Amino acid sequence: MTKNYFYIFTLLVFLFSLSASAQDIKTHSKTQEATVIEGLDMYPNPVSNGKVYISTKNDFDKEIIIFDVLGKKVLQTVINSRELNVSALSSGVYIIKINEKEASATRKLIIR
Repeated sequence: MTKNYFYIFTLLVFLFSLSASAQDIKTHSKTQEATVIEGLDMYPNPVSNGKVYISTKNDFDKEIIIFDVLGKKVLQTVINSRELNVSALSSGVYIIKINEKEASATRKLIIR
Protein backbone atom coordinates (compact mmCIF):
# COMPACT_ATOMS: atom_id res chain seq x y z
CA MET A 1 0.00 0.00 0.00
CA THR A 2 2.81 2.43 0.82
CA LYS A 3 4.38 1.68 -2.57
CA ASN A 4 1.22 2.93 -4.28
CA TYR A 5 1.32 6.21 -2.32
CA PHE A 6 4.97 6.65 -3.24
CA TYR A 7 4.26 6.17 -6.95
CA ILE A 8 1.25 8.47 -6.87
CA PHE A 9 3.22 11.14 -5.02
CA THR A 10 6.12 10.86 -7.49
CA LEU A 11 3.74 11.13 -10.44
CA LEU A 12 2.04 14.21 -8.98
CA VAL A 13 5.40 15.93 -8.39
CA PHE A 14 6.46 15.15 -11.95
CA LEU A 15 3.21 16.48 -13.45
CA PHE A 16 3.37 19.62 -11.31
CA SER A 17 6.93 20.35 -12.46
CA LEU A 18 5.90 19.92 -16.10
CA SER A 19 3.00 22.30 -15.62
CA ALA A 20 5.22 24.91 -13.93
CA SER A 21 7.83 24.78 -16.71
CA ALA A 22 5.11 25.09 -19.37
CA GLN A 23 3.84 28.26 -17.65
CA ASP A 24 7.39 29.69 -17.61
CA ILE A 25 7.76 29.02 -21.34
CA LYS A 26 4.44 30.74 -22.11
CA THR A 27 5.40 33.79 -20.03
CA HIS A 28 8.86 33.99 -21.61
CA SER A 29 7.53 33.79 -25.17
CA LYS A 30 4.95 36.52 -24.52
CA THR A 31 7.70 38.79 -23.22
CA GLN A 32 9.78 38.24 -26.33
CA GLU A 33 6.83 38.90 -28.66
CA ALA A 34 6.15 42.23 -27.00
CA THR A 35 9.69 43.49 -27.60
CA VAL A 36 9.96 43.09 -31.38
CA ILE A 37 10.98 46.19 -33.35
CA GLU A 38 8.06 47.37 -35.46
CA GLY A 39 8.67 47.93 -39.16
CA LEU A 40 12.32 46.82 -39.10
CA ASP A 41 13.91 46.88 -42.55
CA MET A 42 17.60 46.23 -43.24
CA TYR A 43 18.99 46.59 -46.75
CA PRO A 44 20.97 45.72 -48.81
CA ASN A 45 21.72 42.26 -47.57
CA PRO A 46 24.17 40.95 -48.76
CA VAL A 47 26.22 44.15 -48.42
CA SER A 48 28.68 44.96 -51.19
CA ASN A 49 29.29 48.72 -50.80
CA GLY A 50 30.19 48.82 -47.08
CA LYS A 51 26.94 50.46 -45.95
CA VAL A 52 23.77 48.98 -44.49
CA TYR A 53 20.58 50.97 -44.10
CA ILE A 54 18.42 50.13 -41.09
CA SER A 55 14.98 51.69 -40.82
CA THR A 56 12.15 51.16 -38.37
CA LYS A 57 8.65 52.51 -37.93
CA ASN A 58 9.69 54.96 -35.18
CA ASP A 59 13.31 55.64 -36.27
CA PHE A 60 14.65 56.14 -32.72
CA ASP A 61 18.37 55.86 -31.93
CA LYS A 62 19.53 52.28 -32.38
CA GLU A 63 22.28 50.38 -30.62
CA ILE A 64 23.93 48.01 -33.09
CA ILE A 65 26.04 45.02 -32.05
CA ILE A 66 27.57 42.76 -34.70
CA PHE A 67 28.95 39.31 -33.90
CA ASP A 68 30.92 36.93 -36.10
CA VAL A 69 29.76 33.34 -36.50
CA LEU A 70 31.86 32.27 -33.51
CA GLY A 71 30.00 34.72 -31.26
CA LYS A 72 32.82 37.26 -30.93
CA LYS A 73 31.67 40.89 -30.84
CA VAL A 74 33.27 42.66 -33.82
CA LEU A 75 31.39 45.98 -33.84
CA GLN A 76 29.27 47.94 -31.38
CA THR A 77 27.89 51.39 -32.09
CA VAL A 78 24.86 53.65 -31.72
CA ILE A 79 23.34 55.20 -34.82
CA ASN A 80 20.81 58.02 -34.96
CA SER A 81 20.33 57.86 -38.72
CA ARG A 82 19.58 54.93 -41.00
CA GLU A 83 23.11 54.39 -42.31
CA LEU A 84 25.57 51.93 -40.74
CA ASN A 85 29.14 51.76 -42.02
CA VAL A 86 30.42 48.16 -42.07
CA SER A 87 33.36 48.69 -44.43
CA ALA A 88 35.82 47.75 -41.65
CA LEU A 89 34.40 44.21 -41.56
CA SER A 90 35.80 41.52 -43.82
CA SER A 91 33.64 39.41 -46.11
CA GLY A 92 31.58 36.78 -44.34
CA VAL A 93 28.44 35.98 -42.40
CA TYR A 94 27.62 37.94 -39.25
CA ILE A 95 24.82 38.21 -36.70
CA ILE A 96 23.50 41.74 -36.14
CA LYS A 97 21.57 42.64 -33.00
CA ILE A 98 19.55 45.85 -33.11
CA ASN A 99 18.24 47.47 -29.91
CA GLU A 100 15.76 50.36 -30.12
CA LYS A 101 14.25 51.66 -26.87
CA GLU A 102 12.89 48.51 -25.13
CA ALA A 103 12.68 46.45 -28.33
CA SER A 104 15.34 44.30 -29.98
CA ALA A 105 15.81 42.15 -33.06
CA THR A 106 18.47 39.80 -34.37
CA ARG A 107 19.20 39.20 -38.04
CA LYS A 108 21.79 37.55 -40.27
CA LEU A 109 24.10 39.96 -42.14
CA ILE A 110 26.16 38.91 -45.15
CA ILE A 111 29.09 41.02 -46.31
CA ARG A 112 30.66 40.39 -49.70
